[in-house]
Amino acid sequence: MKVSVLTVCRNSAATIKHTIDSFFAQEHEDKELIVIDGASTDETLSIIRSYPQDRMVILSEPDRGMYDGLNKGLRLYTGDAVGVLNSDDCYHDPFALSRISKALQEADVAHGNLDFVENHLTKRVVRRWRATPKPSKGFRTGWMPAHPTFYVKRTVADTVGAFDLELKVASDYDWMLRAVELFGFRSVIVDQVMIDMMQGGKSTKGIRSHLAHNIEALHSRRKWLGSGPVDYALVAKPARKVGQFIAARMGP
Repeated sequence: MKVSVLTVCRNSAATIKHTIDSFFAQEHEDKELIVIDGASTDETLSIIRSYPQDRMVILSEPDRGMYDGLNKGLRLYTGDAVGVLNSDDCYHDPFALSRISKALQEADVAHGNLDFVENHLTKRVVRRWRATPKPSKGFRTGWMPAHPTFYVKRTVADTVGAFDLELKVASDYDWMLRAVELFGFRSVIVDQVMIDMMQGGKSTKGIRSHLAHNIEALHSRRKWLGSGPVDYALVAKPARKVGQFIAARMGP
């Protein structure tokens, strides 16, 4: 199975090398990296172009943000499956794509565990996200997969379509909701840490970001699931994150 990886970046010179190194370290041979750069003005493109080009597609031009970049990636990838590797994240070990490929032999969607780390030098874990099976009411209960671990077969991506550009911080949540809840594609858990994610991304860098994400996620549930102005997940979703911070304090 050829696995395509989408990386969107802009002025990511400080972190992009860690990201691309972790892609090329993957033992899974049948892979490609689609890098969508939003017209960086720092050294990002120079770093990207220093890598072997036979496994990469590079597009650099102005865009409307991360989700616009991902939509461009969805039009460019050639694999049998696709997922996202953020430009400040890394694969946890060299076997992530192999595990994903194996899992997607059994289901349409694969997702797994994720560690939020302080940086990619110390790898100090500040939050542990552990995947759990989808409850009967799914996203209505506050459940969701970790998007950086979320890989789908091409059939899923073609059916779900584009990321919603009206959503600024939760379009990934909306995309997964449509895949799992609206279209009912079957998912399987990869019960391993797949991604080391840098704390402080677009939806995790502070209280204001968390609030914005939860409000947009509610908008998505109202649109697709018929939720009311306030629903159970509005409280349950943040509550799950509290447990992830506690798990980090307790260790592996």
